[in-house]
Amino acid sequence: MLSPKAKFPDLGEFRFVESLLSKSAPMEERPPRFRGWLPAGDDAAIFDGWLATKDLSVENVHFRMDWATPEQAVEKHIVSNVSDISAMGGVPRMALLGVCLNRNWDAELCSRVSAALSEGFARRGIALIGGDTVSGDATVFSTTLLGVQAGESPLLRSSARPGDGVYVVGTLGKSAAGLWILMHHPEEASRFAGLVEYHLCPKIRESAGAELARLGGCGACMDISDGLSSELNHLALSSGVSMEIDLESLPIDPEVLEMADYFKISALDLALNGGEEYNLVFSFADTKSILLDNNDCLGPVSRIGTVRAGSGVYRFGSDGMKELIKAQAWSHL
Repeated sequence: MLSPKAKFPDLGEFRFVESLLSKSAPMEERPPRFRGWLPAGDDAAIFDGWLATKDLSVENVHFRMDWATPEQAVEKHIVSNVSDISAMGGVPRMALLGVCLNRNWDAELCSRVSAALSEGFARRGIALIGGDTVSGDATVFSTTLLGVQAGESPLLRSSARPGDGVYVVGTLGKSAAGLWILMHHPEEASRFAGLVEYHLCPKIRESAGAELARLGGCGACMDISDGLSSELNHLALSSGVSMEIDLESLPIDPEVLEMADYFKISALDLALNGGEEYNLVFSFADTKSILLDNNDCLGPVSRIGTVRAGSGVYRFGSDGMKELIKAQAWSHL
């Protein structure tokens, strides 16, 4: 550890690191209350009680500087990591941060990135405990985030049970709608500013997963990063169950409905198959569902279906017949 009087050398990389650490939340000696181990396969792994996840944000893949501010790009990156810890029923505590800065960025842009990273982690009580900085042809943010379980058991993708209700936190379709506008009609971005803002800098109920873990009654859970249709199929497959989804119950965001009507596109497609929502989809025991009502830590929660025995994810068509809902996940490969 550096002594209070220690000074970083007056070099660009050291100035960047110093600015990151100057406002970092303190590292607290609080070990996990609940011990456990879990390998890869869920939103986070667990080693000796620590939840661990890693997410990357790459310039021109996850964010574009002709669309986003540095602050928006950084916040979206942090949210993508925090949502994984939340999906496991956890609270984030510490982070290892890797940053590759675009060598063509000027000093002001780099300074804004540093401030946004430092403040974004500190605001959530997440201590920066190490990492690395380099420069390259594009900016990359890479975070390994450590958290702790809020309840005795983690929330897993494999714990849905027949009879559970299927729920989502918040509303659906906002990020996909914002991206569609930026790609197809950027001149209308100000008309639907809330959707564009959500895509560039999503705001989620970060306490939701921890609250579900504290309540008890939660079955399977994960964050909606690749699209609801994909995540529902993940949950059903991991849990060895089937799910029946009422598409009319999907909480499509009102601004998404307005935007879809304006451009004559499908709001349902945006809600069902759009990624980067980062709020949670989960199953919950019907006998305890009253615990979800009027809960400030969860925010708005909507029931969208029921877990059944069997396999696959289905909707009921207008003729009453079941129709398969296929996973339509985004893939970077």
